[in-house]
Amino acid sequence: MQAWRVYENGEPGAVMRREEVEPPTPGEGQVLLRVRAANVNFPDALLCRGHYQVRPPLPFTPGVEVCAETEDGRRVITTAALPHGGFAEYTLADAAGLLPAPDALDDAEAAALHIGYQTGWFGLHRRAALKEGETLLVHAAAGGVGSAAVQLGKAAGATVIGVVGGPEKAAVARALGCDLVIDRRSEDVVAAVKAATGGRGADVIYDPVGGEAYQQSAKCVAFEGRIVIVGFASGTVPAPALNHALVKNYSILGLHWGLYAAKDPASIARCHETLTGYAAKGIVKPLIGERVPFARAADAVQRVADGTTTGRLVVLPEGARA
Repeated sequence: MQAWRVYENGEPGAVMRREEVEPPTPGEGQVLLRVRAANVNFPDALLCRGHYQVRPPLPFTPGVEVCAETEDGRRVITTAALPHGGFAEYTLADAAGLLPAPDALDDAEAAALHIGYQTGWFGLHRRAALKEGETLLVHAAAGGVGSAAVQLGKAAGATVIGVVGGPEKAAVARALGCDLVIDRRSEDVVAAVKAATGGRGADVIYDPVGGEAYQQSAKCVAFEGRIVIVGFASGTVPAPALNHALVKNYSILGLHWGLYAAKDPASIARCHETLTGYAAKGIVKPLIGERVPFARAADAVQRVADGTTTGRLVVLPEGARA
């Protein structure tokens, strides 16, 4: 089978190699899956760099999220069992982690419904307890993670403010349904949020970026607001001033979705049922920026690493029609 493999850590475009390998053999509790579509996530870039919290043995195949087909023909979505990731014709996954792919979505869309939307659901509802009528601020609102949070925020009845970089991404965020879009390249984010909220600030802030975005969040979060930390796409991990959180009465909440699989796996299935229902009703629909041919997988991961993409890039094996 064809697979992309990493033999040494570095930038994805330099270290991912396409080669012919034998299909992986399932271990105990695992199943072999035929990949129909593999979503590109920022953690794939971190895996290539050796900067992710999980470090699979070299060589490995990246690709943490797939829509795939079981040996008995079922269409499923799941996270791949590293080191046998999804940028290959076949991958491995834990049998207990398989979820039915929503009928309302094609393969590329289904692959993108999993980690980003589950992270958004747990972050907004379980961690931040977002309420109808509150104001939600989403950083990187036109990206794969941010676009999911925008749709879920609107579904919850929140007023959604999207922060983006550049006019093209601003147009995408408006089309997603943001009530206000702020271009961080040409506008003062803090001033714009305060102006839009009558000086109060945002009740919930969803931050997959870190760095300067977090500093802006701390300056425009409302009284008893909640800042949800879901990643550091900027490459800079902020050091929060806890005295500032104390004097402004706001909460800083971490969200690592992968822990729910170990600590509360039943909650993942319940969340998936909710998201599947949303997809069936058209309430959410993953924003696919590009369906990428298998031969360009390394380039796709590099572009996500560089932050130049809009929505999700999804890699399709040769012959796939998603």
